[in-house]
Amino acid sequence: MKKYVLAGAGNRGYWMYAKAIRDEYADCAVLAGIMDVNKMRAEYVKRQMGQDIPVYTDFAKMLREVKPDCAIITTTDRYHNDYVVQALDMGVEVICEKPLTIDEVKLNQILDARERTGKNVRVTFNCRYMPHFEKIKELLAKGAVGQVYSVHFEWMLDCVHGADYFRRWHRRIENSGGLLVHKSTHHFDIVNWLIEQDPEEVSAFGALRFYGDEKRQKGLRCSTCTEQTTCPFVYPGLSEPSVREMYFDCEKEDGYFRDRCVFDSEINIYDTMSLNVRYSKGASMTYSLTAYGPYEGWKLSITGSEGRLEAQQFDTGPQAEDTCFHIKVFDREDGVMTYDMKKGTGSHGGADTKLLDNLFRAENSCGEEADPLGQRAGLRAGALSISIGIAANKSIQEGKIVKIADLVELDRLKGL
Repeated sequence: MKKYVLAGAGNRGYWMYAKAIRDEYADCAVLAGIMDVNKMRAEYVKRQMGQDIPVYTDFAKMLREVKPDCAIITTTDRYHNDYVVQALDMGVEVICEKPLTIDEVKLNQILDARERTGKNVRVTFNCRYMPHFEKIKELLAKGAVGQVYSVHFEWMLDCVHGADYFRRWHRRIENSGGLLVHKSTHHFDIVNWLIEQDPEEVSAFGALRFYGDEKRQKGLRCSTCTEQTTCPFVYPGLSEPSVREMYFDCEKEDGYFRDRCVFDSEINIYDTMSLNVRYSKGASMTYSLTAYGPYEGWKLSITGSEGRLEAQQFDTGPQAEDTCFHIKVFDREDGVMTYDMKKGTGSHGGADTKLLDNLFRAENSCGEEADPLGQRAGLRAGALSISIGIAANKSIQEGKIVKIADLVELDRLKGL
């Protein structure tokens, strides 16, 4: 039985980890402490758990008193490094929500702590467990396109999902690193993992084009706005009981508003982003992310010495009605192989369940279980994925190509 503590009693911390430990992994895991700087929110998670779990606002005190085996970090991104470093220095292993952290200074602090302590850090990349990405990984490993030369990856968020990043703490780049770190770290990790090459150089462009337009702002927040009944961007969770208890009822503790206007002038992250990446074995990637699309989904193409793979997914809009994923592989003799896969069920197409099994079952098993696709993501994967986003932010701000090696000594990632 392995003992865990949770730092960050928000939606992700409760629904993804705490509830899963209680409902699915009670035979091998126990949640022994809950910490949040907002004590009311931590108490709310404790009530939902229905267990006598101690609540803290001081992370170090929780670690000293509970003496856990592992800490699960689901706080605001800007504080991930603080909690990861504290845990490692106190001999506690870490499961960290993506992104690992938001800038190169914080990243190097984590690497310093890992070198001091030798303790393990896992980073949660659930995209690796999505059935279509698993299939793409298998096809590339079998040489479906030969040596990879070029990747094009386009990701589109709609005005439901995309807008939500502009209501919450994510809207400030100093909190989240912007979407190129907070969101795109998933996408960068997938490409790194699929093509098995390390990023080396990044050039990028970014702008705030759609949100953050104060001329369109009618109020500070949705719940008190006079346009609440007519605004297409009103927060859809206003009447949801769990949201009210977790966030609205806890505002007096720290003044955090869950429903800020998406057109507030304080927003300083980008909603329109594109970049180029050069990889260690010569591959290049073009990538774009928009946060205000009329539908949500992605398109991926990977071209190599022997052919081209194309795949796409639509989560909303008219194309989302398709019940299957479609992957096509084109060879150089006019042949096309199509793989039609039924969409998975459950959170993120069943990927979250696979990730959790890997985190909690494998962590508690005797010996290391098989991981043929290399889906377990550790500190190295977490560092390389955010390095692309960090480099992209710097490239946008400074107008130049940024080398990953200027952010982190790549030799420090060997063997992780």
